[in-house]
Amino acid sequence: MEDPEGGARPQFDGASAAGRKDGKKSRRRKGKRGGQSRSAAHPASHDLSGHAGEAARPKEDTESPARKRKRRRRGGHGSSQTDIAAQSQAAVQIGNHVQASRPDGDSPSSRRNRRKHRNKRGLQGRPLAPVQSPPSARPEHRADTAPRSVPQQVQDAEAANRRNRQAGHEEERAGSEHPWSDEFYAALDLGTNNCRLLIAQPTRPGQFRVVDAFSRIVRLGEGLAASGRLSDEAMERAVDALRICASKLRNREIRRMRLIATEACRQAANGEEFLKRVVAETGLELEIIDRETEARLAVSGCSSLVGRETRSVVLFDIGGGSSEIAVIRIGDSRFARLANHITHWTSLPVGVVTLSERHGGRDVTPEVFEGMVSEVAGMLSSFDCPEIEIAEDGDFHLIGTSGTVTTLAGVHLDLPRYDRRKVDGIWLSDDEVSAMQAKLLSWNFESRAANPCIGPDRADLVLAGCAILEAIRRRWPSPRMRVADRGLREGLLTDMMADDGVWRRHRNRRGQRGNKG
Repeated sequence: MEDPEGGARPQFDGASAAGRKDGKKSRRRKGKRGGQSRSAAHPASHDLSGHAGEAARPKEDTESPARKRKRRRRGGHGSSQTDIAAQSQAAVQIGNHVQASRPDGDSPSSRRNRRKHRNKRGLQGRPLAPVQSPPSARPEHRADTAPRSVPQQVQDAEAANRRNRQAGHEEERAGSEHPWSDEFYAALDLGTNNCRLLIAQPTRPGQFRVVDAFSRIVRLGEGLAASGRLSDEAMERAVDALRICASKLRNREIRRMRLIATEACRQAANGEEFLKRVVAETGLELEIIDRETEARLAVSGCSSLVGRETRSVVLFDIGGGSSEIAVIRIGDSRFARLANHITHWTSLPVGVVTLSERHGGRDVTPEVFEGMVSEVAGMLSSFDCPEIEIAEDGDFHLIGTSGTVTTLAGVHLDLPRYDRRKVDGIWLSDDEVSAMQAKLLSWNFESRAANPCIGPDRADLVLAGCAILEAIRRRWPSPRMRVADRGLREGLLTDMMADDGVWRRHRNRRGQRGNKG
């Protein structure tokens, strides 16, 4: 039998079971039954062409058969003129060594066989890794080291390839989740009562991930209803909060931002003067938006909370100095932007700060509470809006996005401290809302301030917000209300990302990756 590299293939020594006269099985067959083949014990028997066989030994190998059997019984640790240490090198080195050890040189038949098997794949099922040329001196064989079934360099190359493939998959997954990790958007809302900031990055279509946030009660509209101007103390509190926001914005490379001011700056006679001071002291340029824009932003921020089965929604945002209400009719087809479904909207010139200042927020009796409800109901009576037709249960519901409704939800859940993750998006039935309002009305100021979901900053404002909510519920009765811990900032971020087309680019990139795969 000819070896593919040329030269005679040595025959296996040892008799077969059928060839022995005594009928006993040979030790070689017994070894094979034990699961150890010659190719497993001697990895050099994997030749370069991809065929199983034993590499040709030099003809000067005159080792006796008895010595060979003894060496096999010891596990191949006996001495041999074949360079067993070269087995740890790549298969190319083994082939070169075997060819160099042949006394008959490079015959025409060996050249033909090498050309025939040149582009075949090895036994490992993959091309062999390129290696350096073999050293001139053969390494000394160590009898205490067992032969390896796969060359070490091949194993190292395979491990490196596996690590590279795994790292590539992880980068691809990270890119699919956050394809624009360096694109940040920022939204700031300076209201009558709060100063809020959000910095986020787009993720899946219609969604984003918040990377930084800030919120502080500044009461910018304190005393505005009586004087018509922003007080020095209120402006100082707002500027201090805006300095923190400016620092957060400088720490990141923001692709696009929008900074707005609402009712307090709209109504105040010195509102424009205050914004010039903000630019001089913080570097932030705020824009005063109108009431219609404020209503549309509130709807945009809560669009993901309106289910596909919903046909009509009344969304309200109870602020510090004004309250925006939007009537949404979706019908059979739904636009990408929920704000395009607004059919009627209004902005009431009353909020929790202004209403509590007029009626008192610390000691609120049932009579005082009913007086606040009547005032807001009178404002709503002038809102010209057709009645909402309800065909089936689930077609219509309320959505509240304000500190008032989130406070009610936190009290209802009896949270030890306010947790946005547990509040945002939950449903409250009409009876549950009524029960929470009655509970708050039964508490005095100290009890409200001690509640972890209210605190001392909101203890004198929460019942005024409940009065506005009660007037809305009487105008649009609904069996349930959904709570939204979100508002203008989320609407600003959603609109900016949609205008830039980041989610559309996300879908295109995912489609391109799918086509390539």
